[in-house]
Amino acid sequence: MRFGLFLPQGWRLDLVDVPPARHWPIITDLATRADAGPWESVWVYDHMHTAPLTTGEATHEAWTLMSALGAATSRVRLGQMCTCLGYRNPALLAKMASTVDHISGGRVEMGIGAGWYEHEWRAYGYGFPSAGERIAMLDEGVRIIRDAWADGVVSFDGEHFRVEDAIVQPRPLQDGGIPMWIAGGGERKTLRIAARHADYTNFDGTPEGFAHKSQVLARHCADLGRDPSQITRTANYNVAVGETEKDVADRLAFLRDRMARHVGEDEAERQLGAYRGLPAVGTPEQIVDKLRELEGLGMTYGVFYFPEIATDTSGLELFEREVIPALA
Repeated sequence: MRFGLFLPQGWRLDLVDVPPARHWPIITDLATRADAGPWESVWVYDHMHTAPLTTGEATHEAWTLMSALGAATSRVRLGQMCTCLGYRNPALLAKMASTVDHISGGRVEMGIGAGWYEHEWRAYGYGFPSAGERIAMLDEGVRIIRDAWADGVVSFDGEHFRVEDAIVQPRPLQDGGIPMWIAGGGERKTLRIAARHADYTNFDGTPEGFAHKSQVLARHCADLGRDPSQITRTANYNVAVGETEKDVADRLAFLRDRMARHVGEDEAERQLGAYRGLPAVGTPEQIVDKLRELEGLGMTYGVFYFPEIATDTSGLELFEREVIPALA
């Protein structure tokens, strides 16, 4: 199994206990730690406002971080989970990603999706197209990006995007372009786009959900004449790990209390539903067993989020010491 690490950037209120002047030093310290350790990749989210509720707390922009992380690290691969296609013109996005690929020496992973956070869309003046329109934008945008990387210049006249002789030089340093991660589990359209274009998918990480989405993806691949083994299936996991079950409960209580200070008791409790009973919550032995089950279903690459690592790396250290070696 391959392992990616989400870095704190504020989107999930994971920097609220840190003065803003310390944000970048903490982010880069964790990135360089991953660079020297067992992680294959580091990841950030492409969001500008916090979640689960919009607050005035800082959220650092994804592609600016990509560029800085490319210069601050030397080995670990760099991804976004996932770039919202509607936030940037796709030809410009192709050029941005290619530039970061050169800065990093060919280490960029291109996560991309249709976008969902309505408050951000409207706040930044993008409107909020229907789900069908956003997915159609994703399809057109991925085609523009792929063609730009392949040819170094791209023209496209579609329903949602029009570019004319947009020069995307230098092309990515990586042969064949930057690996494309298409995130989302929409069964009729998103997974069909993934079957056509993706090098990686990213969807539901529970055993039942992962098995079902994998079957849907395989059917789309069969319709399109593509071998599904060409697509690496991945999932994201929220982590609460402890030596004992009490330690795990204490970690979840810390997270609940921190969230409650900013989004209220009810929302904080609701957020714990994204942890309790899920595959990366438990003792190391419990997590290894659950991830082995998922590996048997074809989940060979997990991207892991530790909500407390801006101020406490003990859970991260335990995961690195006892979970990764058992599965890598």
